[in-house]
Amino acid sequence: MARLGELERAVMEVLWSAPESVTARDIVTALPDRDLAATTVLTVLSRLERKDLVARDRDGRAHRYRPTASREEHAAALMREALDTAEDRSAALASFASQVSPGEAAALAGALAEAVRRRTGGG
Repeated sequence: MARLGELERAVMEVLWSAPESVTARDIVTALPDRDLAATTVLTVLSRLERKDLVARDRDGRAHRYRPTASREEHAAALMREALDTAEDRSAALASFASQVSPGEAAALAGALAEAVRRRTGGG
């Protein structure tokens, strides 16, 4: 999973927040404080498409863009990638677990229990 640059992240935030696919012009409008040219946004979208983070669909003469995964799916892929770099995965998981809030720990415990239940065929 490729890391996102600052402008790439801003564009992805627009895409993740949009209820439907958007044009480059929509992204320029959504980021008024950046004073971006549409060509700059198109370049960023092209890079994001090469990273498989964005899909492009033709809409007349224009293109519309949408994320290929949700913000949460992207975060999960980044966590998985980070875990894959650990020599001692158990230690990495224990360290991560020690840093989450009680609410996050409860959510993680529930997600893990559900994953185990699905994998073992429990109902």
